[in-house]
Amino acid sequence: MPTFVYEALNASGKPQKGTIEATTSDEAISRIKSQGFYPTQVREQRVAKSAIAQGPAGKARKRKGTGIGMVSSKQLTLFTRQLSTLTDAGLPLLRSLQILEAQMKPGKLKKVLANVCDEVEGGAALSEAMAQHPGVFDRLYTKMVAAGEVGGVLDIILQRLAEFMEKAQRLRRRIRGALVYPVVVVVVAITILTFIMLFIIPKFEDIFKDFGVALPPLTMWLINTSRWMAGTQPEQAYAGWMIVVPSPILAWLFWKLIRKAGPGKALTDRMILMAPVFGTLVRKTTIARFTRTLGTLISAGVPILEAILITRDTCGNYVFERALTRVHDSIREGESFATPLRESKTCDAIVVNMIDVGEETGEMDSMLMKIADNYDEEVDVAVASLVSLLEPIMVVCLGGLVGTIVVAMFLPMVTMIESLAAGGM
Repeated sequence: MPTFVYEALNASGKPQKGTIEATTSDEAISRIKSQGFYPTQVREQRVAKSAIAQGPAGKARKRKGTGIGMVSSKQLTLFTRQLSTLTDAGLPLLRSLQILEAQMKPGKLKKVLANVCDEVEGGAALSEAMAQHPGVFDRLYTKMVAAGEVGGVLDIILQRLAEFMEKAQRLRRRIRGALVYPVVVVVVAITILTFIMLFIIPKFEDIFKDFGVALPPLTMWLINTSRWMAGTQPEQAYAGWMIVVPSPILAWLFWKLIRKAGPGKALTDRMILMAPVFGTLVRKTTIARFTRTLGTLISAGVPILEAILITRDTCGNYVFERALTRVHDSIREGESFATPLRESKTCDAIVVNMIDVGEETGEMDSMLMKIADNYDEEVDVAVASLVSLLEPIMVVCLGGLVGTIVVAMFLPMVTMIESLAAGGM
């Protein structure tokens, strides 16, 4: 009789692992449930495959590597949608994977799919094969696939997963599209100002020296800044432009380095949420992401405790991670979802109240999806507000810089004209 390896949750929500003998996977699931466990993954025990896989003709063939590079979210979303369509049409899973692997362009995803096909052909569950490539299929992805396999509704789960990924991708595309304009403006402004400091201001400095005009403080400050940029100040060992030009990249790397550490991530995430306008956008985006993720997992049949942990690990903000940890502990102790979320003050009252209603009516998944849809619309409004606010701010800042340069350069010219007029008289 075959032996099945299972992962399950007990009555208190703690993970359990073990083996059980059964004729089929359905019988194994029934036996596991009869023991008071909720199975999250069940697979037939098999001998682990080595790096050499056996081909159909019995000849040994080398297992394909995973390749180099990255798999974009767009590629993964398209693959998920195509796999959902093929399985919904009634094609066997292995055949669907082989079709998608054959038509895919050379790259990392193609090589990963070749490995997944080998594993599935050897008897592994799809979720188990995908879990071996966490760089492509994250925890959320593999857990949803595992839930679909356990419940026998893999085609439906893949469809929900594809919809989830498409909506998440649209949200990221809207936010990135809104940030393109200010980033381009800032880059162009830094380039133009650097050019003025390096090539234009020195020409004016030579003119002022020829006329011997006494320069006002503002003009002297601008000339000294130009000298610093060009590296011509006395005892200056470097040019200022060598700091100014790479400074945005260095600042970005420093930000990434700080967020690598736990305390740094906690501090920066709190600062981001407290930032005016931008903090509101991040908060709404995070709420939309975590409610859609949690709603999708619950509707897929993933146990709520495990779904909360997966959502916590993928929400991307320390403040919300901490709030969801409290929610997880509260539910594990038999208390409500809404109370710790309300006490954390991370979400608006309407969000907590809707979750509370969903918890009472047993429609938590649909209520979470409604919250996500509502906040997607609010994110659109927040993005539009951010763009409309950034435009006048950038115009004022750039106008102030250009105006300062113009005034600083023309003040000595006024003095020169007045002295020439006085000499002529």
